[in-house]
Amino acid sequence: MNTNFFNQIAQLPITGDLHLTIAKGAENNFIVSVMLQNEACGDNAKHIIPPLNLRGTAEELDSGFFQTITTPLQTVSGLMVDMDAFMKQLEEAKKHSAVEKEKTDKNKKELDGKDKKFADAMAKADQLEKEGKFREAWMKVPEVSEFPLKADQILRRRRELSDQFSTPSLFGAMEEQKPEPPKEALFPEYATLVAEEEEMPLEEDEENEY
Repeated sequence: MNTNFFNQIAQLPITGDLHLTIAKGAENNFIVSVMLQNEACGDNAKHIIPPLNLRGTAEELDSGFFQTITTPLQTVSGLMVDMDAFMKQLEEAKKHSAVEKEKTDKNKKELDGKDKKFADAMAKADQLEKEGKFREAWMKVPEVSEFPLKADQILRRRRELSDQFSTPSLFGAMEEQKPEPPKEALFPEYATLVAEEEEMPLEEDEENEY
């Protein structure tokens, strides 16, 4: 007798293994338990999906078995496929999250190290400024190319220090304070010439002019 049973199972739109349990019940009824299992699905929630239980006579099951199980099995199959895809995406997300966290931690460590280097350099510049070593302090201020995010702070600090050792404020002041030497010191004969001019008598014409 050709029942075509397995051909119809092969045509079911499902993914996984179909488990059937058939037991005899009272009054010539059969109890059929249908369970779809998908070992590829990594979500343990699949284990709480209940089996599909059918009860009926042999004639009733023959006539309506596949019409009854097709839609529920298709739904369960799609659910487990989606669950598996979700679990794979979740694992991928965790992997990327770990990579991103490692990258973030590495970047943070590098930034912390650069911040400390910058702070140490600026502190050294401050100390030299207090000691009046303005040029040395200016040279201790870090390069902008090394700390581009702190460019404004670096340029402002260098400008403050350069203002303190620029020519007008330092050497100009020294020149203003330096007194001009007397002409007698520059020209020793100057005093003798002045004295001789004072002793010389006026000429007759010069006297008449007055």
